[in-house]
Amino acid sequence: MQKVSFETIFNDFVSLFYPRYCLGCSGSLVKGEDVICSRCMLEMPQTNYHLEQVNPLQQRFLGRLDVQLISALFRFSKNGVIQHLLHELKYKRHPEIGIMLGNLYGHKLKDCTRSLDLIVPVPLHPSRYRKRGYNQSAMFAKGLSDTLNIPYSDHILKRSTNTLTQTKKTKLRRWENVSSVFQLADEQQIKNKNLLLVDDVITTGATLEACGTVLLGHGCKSLSIVCIAEA
Repeated sequence: MQKVSFETIFNDFVSLFYPRYCLGCSGSLVKGEDVICSRCMLEMPQTNYHLEQVNPLQQRFLGRLDVQLISALFRFSKNGVIQHLLHELKYKRHPEIGIMLGNLYGHKLKDCTRSLDLIVPVPLHPSRYRKRGYNQSAMFAKGLSDTLNIPYSDHILKRSTNTLTQTKKTKLRRWENVSSVFQLADEQQIKNKNLLLVDDVITTGATLEACGTVLLGHGCKSLSIVCIAEA
């Protein structure tokens, strides 16, 4: 007869009074599901860009930034599960979403990230960090780090200006908004290193371009980029 652990019995007992719910659709999670239910996972369209030698994101960055790999886990859709999850991650104090999605993507990226030395998340301005309590991109980096066994640091880049939201800006205005706001906090940690720059969403790529330019300009050996979603 198979033994059931005390932890399993305790968790089942707790779930009777405090049922766990999916952060994508608010439905109940069943045993074996964590943070996001299986139905929501199936509904979120994955890009599989990491399997393509030349993908749309690479083409978008041609002539802008010298990157080895650039990919996103999901395609963003307005009013879809991805948008809801990102809202929960950024504004509703659910950092576990970023960690879980980082774990998920890490398993998919193992074969194409073997040469990487360090994962660098896009930074938040200190005022936003204090208000939110964490950097959502760093949570994604942590999940990737745990799965890929590559260290991450949220102290490589710093944001010197608290920029306005990018949401309703044109491509040119987005670039002007972030072109000079990122600085390197520790140059020695990136010298001759193969870096993975990560963010939550990529739209025009202005933020990633600005961060990547700083990293490449201070001696990193190579730069790759991954995000949770492509808009």
